[in-house]
Amino acid sequence: MSTETPAVENGRLLHTMIRVRDLERSIDFYTRLLGMNLLRRKDYPSGKFTLVFVGYGDEAKNAVVELTHNWDQTEPYELGTGFGHLAIGVADVYGTCERLESEGVPIPRPAGPMKHGGSVIAFVEDPDGYKIELIERK
Repeated sequence: MSTETPAVENGRLLHTMIRVRDLERSIDFYTRLLGMNLLRRKDYPSGKFTLVFVGYGDEAKNAVVELTHNWDQTEPYELGTGFGHLAIGVADVYGTCERLESEGVPIPRPAGPMKHGGSVIAFVEDPDGYKIELIERK
């Protein structure tokens, strides 16, 4: 382990950005269904895009999700193989999955214990197909 001073000291993760095709549908998913707050929204007409920040707490103290909507994007984005997922701690993974399923949210990995022991988890998908891992935290 290096004892050198890191290039970034006292850093903090600010946000993760994902591109979304249907901004209103994505805002609904992250706020109404996942319970995040809409923190801020700004249109950039000269660049033809909108940035929306959602999260569970104030940006000054919490990492948030940046939803980037490019106005001219008509085709779904290619998610690629490098991005994995966002992870959200919830009190009841089973109950959360039941509520999300009743709203038509895809659940590619139903609630249950991890295969090799550990946490109770599930994976759901947002409107653009991004994976969201739900991890039970009591």
